[in-house]
Amino acid sequence: MSRDRKRLLSDLESDIRDHIEIETQDNIARGMSPEEARYAAVRKFGNVTRVMEDTREVWAIRWFDHLVQDLRFALRGIRKSPLFATVVVLTLALGIGANTAIFTIIDAVMLRAIPVSDPQHLVVFSWKAHRVPDFAGHSSFGDCHGPDCSLSVPYYQAVRKQARDSFSDVAAFSGPLPVNFSGTGPATRAQGTYVSGEFFSTLGVSMFLGRPLGPSDDIPGAPAAIVLDYSYWHRAFADDPTVLGRAVRINDTPATIVGVAGPRFTNLTPGKFQDFYMPLALVTRVRSEWWTNGDRLFDPSAFWIVVIGRLQPGVSIAHAQATASTIFRNESIHGEKPLFTEADDPTVNLALVQKGLGGESAEIAPILYIMMAAVGIVLLITCANVAGLMLARSARRQKEMALRIAIGAGPGRIVRQLLVESLLLSTLGGSLGVLLSLWGVRAITHFFAAGLNDNFPYVIESNWRVLAFTFAVTLATGILFGLAPARRASRVDVNPALKESPSALPRTSIGKRLRLGDVLVVAQVAFSIVIAVGAGLLVRTLQNLRNIDPGFNTENVLLFGVNPVLAGYDSAKIMQLCATLQQRFAAMPGVVSVSYSGDAFLSGSRSGTNVHLEGAAPDKNELVDTMTVGLDFLSTMKIPLLSGRAFVAQDFASAAATGAADKSARDAAEAAAKKAAPAKPPQFPPINAAPTPVLVNRTLANQFFPGQNPIGMHIGPSDHNRITGLEPGYLVIGVIGDTKYSDLRREIKPTMYQPLTNNSLHFELRTAANPVPLIPAVREIVAGVDRNLPLFEVVTQSEQVDHILFGERLVVRVSGFFGLLTLALACFGLYGLLSYEVAWRTRELGIRMALGAQPRDILRLVIRQVIVIVAIGLIAGIGAALGITRFMSEILYNVRPNDPATIAGVSALLAVVALAACYLPARRAIHTDPIVALRHE
Repeated sequence: MSRDRKRLLSDLESDIRDHIEIETQDNIARGMSPEEARYAAVRKFGNVTRVMEDTREVWAIRWFDHLVQDLRFALRGIRKSPLFATVVVLTLALGIGANTAIFTIIDAVMLRAIPVSDPQHLVVFSWKAHRVPDFAGHSSFGDCHGPDCSLSVPYYQAVRKQARDSFSDVAAFSGPLPVNFSGTGPATRAQGTYVSGEFFSTLGVSMFLGRPLGPSDDIPGAPAAIVLDYSYWHRAFADDPTVLGRAVRINDTPATIVGVAGPRFTNLTPGKFQDFYMPLALVTRVRSEWWTNGDRLFDPSAFWIVVIGRLQPGVSIAHAQATASTIFRNESIHGEKPLFTEADDPTVNLALVQKGLGGESAEIAPILYIMMAAVGIVLLITCANVAGLMLARSARRQKEMALRIAIGAGPGRIVRQLLVESLLLSTLGGSLGVLLSLWGVRAITHFFAAGLNDNFPYVIESNWRVLAFTFAVTLATGILFGLAPARRASRVDVNPALKESPSALPRTSIGKRLRLGDVLVVAQVAFSIVIAVGAGLLVRTLQNLRNIDPGFNTENVLLFGVNPVLAGYDSAKIMQLCATLQQRFAAMPGVVSVSYSGDAFLSGSRSGTNVHLEGAAPDKNELVDTMTVGLDFLSTMKIPLLSGRAFVAQDFASAAATGAADKSARDAAEAAAKKAAPAKPPQFPPINAAPTPVLVNRTLANQFFPGQNPIGMHIGPSDHNRITGLEPGYLVIGVIGDTKYSDLRREIKPTMYQPLTNNSLHFELRTAANPVPLIPAVREIVAGVDRNLPLFEVVTQSEQVDHILFGERLVVRVSGFFGLLTLALACFGLYGLLSYEVAWRTRELGIRMALGAQPRDILRLVIRQVIVIVAIGLIAGIGAALGITRFMSEILYNVRPNDPATIAGVSALLAVVALAACYLPARRAIHTDPIVALRHE
């Protein structure tokens, strides 16, 4: 209260006293005694308190005065009951903190605004048609989830020229692409994104150092220029301000650093990060290992860039979309190289970049939704738990509330005072919850980074959405757990409450309160069952995945990748490199065997192709998985050879010769196809080369050659879109055991293993013990052979399994934590209810024991209530769990959503927890002294 306000109130009190004193003296002068005179003066003046209240209403806002009074009273109550306040604040902090932490992650993944200027006028292009055209190349880097937003450079250029009335500017990008980056020492692995010359100006992204890429940089043959991402400049160049103008090498191409992007611009597509930006025109010199053929700058059938445009002021998305679709139809139907017909109805759709560029958010969203639902249930349990504690506390304050009502406080005033207490407790809990959420966010992002073997791919920051969410949750929580006890306290029967002790009140006056407490505990038990059953199903899923036999030995295997293709190696040099590294690795102490492959097992990556079986219809092709492998692959990975033989050195020489002949024929075919008339495609003779020797897995042998010996069988190439004549196909030389390829969940498919002759490499080193200590020596050996060959994805095979199960491990950890938390809260709820019940019935228990009741009778009386409550909660919780867990079927593996074993196990665990919770109250009840109990107030 301010000093002026205190002075005014003091003056008011003085004036009232003076007025009553004057009236008293007048009454004495009229012949009254002093006592009668003062009584008459006070009676004539009226209610002094009411006069002061009315006067304060004139001077200030009354509700504010009441609020200040309620806050001061609530603070005094907290000081008088520190244990109660501590328990409530900690309980609320857990619930509010968990919700804030998960919402912070959701905000970063799904709600964060794209860090560009005026994003509400920035749109992304996607296309659709009734038929997929014959692409010369099609690449996607996961920017769009659902529609295909990969388009060609000629279409992008046509939009820039023809749609100026709809778009103030148009830009394009593609990537990021892994490259070998050198210039700061030995070559390292970096991620580069191709961007058009108008990319930074269209987005409105400013530079921290130097200049952005411009149209003059995006011209074929222009000097190669790049812009560094701010975080990469900080990480790789140590914030060196002299980095501008420095020469670097991207794969084999020299380039110059011309700028560093601002720190605010981290990504355009959520979840994707890049280390630097390079012009689109550089694609002819900096190629992916998969982009060895084709003209990606001028071929309208090469779809590989994402096109974005900024709308002109006043132009609607519908108008711009009509313009973009018209250009797309003209270019793809009537252009120099038609891709569609009128019947295919090709169209372009426009969407705001915030919605259209979803990236990996759509894949992470289900996990986040499950986590948000879990923490929401935790918050409900928290509210029920605290409401139970508040009800128990209100029983002790019954006389206080009755006294307040007796001296004139209305029900609304009582409710408001108790709600202020609840909101104060929830505010304290929310404040502590914010601190806990910071730890929770750090723990979740650290687990994400460890699981992905990289930095967390989203920007975590506090903003108004997170603060508003925390405030709303805190406010709602305070009202939710405080409203029922407040209303109950405002309806107390004044006369019995003032005359009797709580335990002596008739049961009819407390029956409703007990039933409300029972309902709250039943709700806690039911919610706990839902969370615990969900967590149990996820734990079973993770166990089932870990128990899968992948078909090879995962212990003591070191994996790492090198990419000689990006370093300019041809097929002959790659084979020589493999032989050299394999020999040197095999000579290392502790190494048992060494091999290599194009993809590593259980890395999430896989390759495939269409093949044609002899005797099948011409248009009937079969899709098979393919993996290129090196010498000793079977023995290194311990994959059984079922029949035939393994690869030998001659197989690799034969495969290299076949690959060279096939590449020569394809180059000739592409050149001839450009010169030939579209209506008469050229014909080509068979390729004069031996079939590629392959190993096949058991599934392929059983599916394609049932009842036959597959050794020596020929598998032809796909008959779909064959432009190079009759290719030699494949010759089966051996059958091996089935193995999991890219993922543990994925069903084993027919698989062919081919000799690796020209590809990026993943080496596999099997060691006699833990291979991690060998990593520095491995790096030295590779650097000694070629310092421009950076290692990447260096992990053990066991760590690879953990990485592939990252999503499951994350959900299990979070749901397991929440499951234990809800069980603990349910335990506290039962404990609070029974403690309240025992305290309330102290006189009754004393009378029963005085009349001869045995301790076992008292114990049975107390336990019976627990059994009934837990049984009702179990029935309700199991019913809710059966309905909710149906939505988890997509993320479960080899376990049903209504798995009886999981439900029974969780129910038994909760029963044990309930018995533990009632131990102390029951023990207190059976040790009640009848004499003390009968004296109990």
